[in-house]
Amino acid sequence: MLLSTAAASSGTGALLSLVIPLAIFFLLMYFMIMRPQKKEQQRVKSMLAAMEVGDTVVTTSGFYGVLINITEEDVIVEFGNNRNCRIPMRKSAIAEVEKASDGIAE
Repeated sequence: MLLSTAAASSGTGALLSLVIPLAIFFLLMYFMIMRPQKKEQQRVKSMLAAMEVGDTVVTTSGFYGVLINITEEDVIVEFGNNRNCRIPMRKSAIAEVEKASDGIAE
């Protein structure tokens, strides 16, 4: 009887010595990778939702332009000083948004 309880307690200790490092590893992975990624996705989602016509944007390919029209999934961006250079693109192709009111001194 004494032998079986000692074997059971050593098995539990060995199991805990395996489970605790795995739990710590998964917690670290969550706080170092998953949580910041979710925060970044939320930031991009709110940035795209707050876009307005007239805002200056930078596309993921590095082009600067001004928003001319916004629809549910797409935007029309005007590039350069040439008023004829208007290109429709997905909202997901926008990397940064600078509000039109940010550049104006009040």
